[in-house]
Amino acid sequence: MKRHILGITLAALAAAAPASAQTTVAQTVQQAQEKAAAAVQTINSAEVAEAIALAQTVRADAIYTDRHPAVIAAQKAWTSAYTDRYPGASDQSRDTAAQRANEDAMREKERAQREKEREGSYYEQGQNALDSGRWDRAVSNFDRVIEMKSAKTDAALYWKAYAQNKQGQRAEALTTLSSLTKEYPKSRYVNEAKALEVEVRSSSGQAVNPAAENDEEMKIIAIQSMANNPSDEAIPILQKVLQGTGSLRLKARALFVLAQSSSPKAREVLLTIAKGGSNPDLQMKAVQYLGVHGGRENRAALAEVYASSSDIDLKKRILNSFMVAGDKERLMQAATTEQNAELRAAAVQQLGVMGASEELWSLYQKESTVDVKKNIIRAMFVGGNATRLTEIAKSDSTPELRLLAVRNLGVMGSKRTGDSLVEIYNADKDPDVKKAVINGLFVGGNAEALVGLARKEQDSSLKKDMVSKLANMQSKVATDYLIELLNK
Repeated sequence: MKRHILGITLAALAAAAPASAQTTVAQTVQQAQEKAAAAVQTINSAEVAEAIALAQTVRADAIYTDRHPAVIAAQKAWTSAYTDRYPGASDQSRDTAAQRANEDAMREKERAQREKEREGSYYEQGQNALDSGRWDRAVSNFDRVIEMKSAKTDAALYWKAYAQNKQGQRAEALTTLSSLTKEYPKSRYVNEAKALEVEVRSSSGQAVNPAAENDEEMKIIAIQSMANNPSDEAIPILQKVLQGTGSLRLKARALFVLAQSSSPKAREVLLTIAKGGSNPDLQMKAVQYLGVHGGRENRAALAEVYASSSDIDLKKRILNSFMVAGDKERLMQAATTEQNAELRAAAVQQLGVMGASEELWSLYQKESTVDVKKNIIRAMFVGGNATRLTEIAKSDSTPELRLLAVRNLGVMGSKRTGDSLVEIYNADKDPDVKKAVINGLFVGGNAEALVGLARKEQDSSLKKDMVSKLANMQSKVATDYLIELLNK
């Protein structure tokens, strides 16, 4: 209650503002200071109310500014009086404020991530609707992306206009394209938007031609035929497709054919798009195909794009392409030198997918940050590295890292990890680790190990947890043990 009252007093002082006459402000704030200090000593609610009233007088006299010297002086006086009365409260307040700020930052980060995932989901659903010719559904999903005012808004506007044109909604499509060019004049979709606008205007007044959809299907078949026997003559045709107003599906197929060609000209086109010479959707596809078709030159080109870009999503796609191409060296470089924590985590994850056990162990031993170490443990799990996870679970000095390693060992569920979990249970004194082992053995379906531990366990709470898990397992070993308990 005391701190609540004092908090109100401080808020009132912070709300104080300078009047036109400097001396009046100083005198009024000084009175507020004195009353606040007295309130600290006596914790008298009437005096606190009077201090608030005096502070409000200052607020009523002038326009608010919390940087006025008189207001700052009042705040300092209140802080001094309070800390004199309650030594150590200042440090505690700072710690609490820091913790609250950290929690707020984490919540904001999680909220932003959820919004990004929602945006990506709506955008992907819109693209899927385009591929299946469900134009109204595509428009609806792209509208959701547009409403979010996020990084993909310009792309959503372009593909919305594309879908509207396919439906014969020419006027609406032109309005959407106008919004794109006006609101996002530097968008990488602007050139394609201008080409689409020409197409829409040229077909205005005409009915929708159902044969046009068949035309695109025929083009896809024709492009696919080039993949079987790519030639230099096909490259200009594919370039024209990439520069036209076709669907992403059509353009992606053209890119795929170019990626399979050994022609220097085809590779040049692919690299140009990978470096940002087209819209972001195609750029992502180009990066993906460079990884799929590997090769020293392609990997070097990807590294060049990675170094020159500031787009986090694009860099993540490049890291994925390094994984597909088997480029452990460049992934290790990103995991050790990348300044962005999100990208370091992505590089570690890709190393896990590759099963780069020793590289991950080397990273783990050098790393000092708990959060990064957690990412490495998860990557070890993805790579099936039970040996190193067991070592971490048994010997790491940080309880939360041991706990995470135990949980991952439990999910792996093999006979070998079951034996390791039993060893960890018997050796570790941390109740949370023991509970994680119990849960891990349950998830892994290891009733034999759970029964063995339950027979020896003296702690009633832990034994109850084991029995509860065994009661939910479809196992003769578990059932026999439960009957044995009933017969005692």
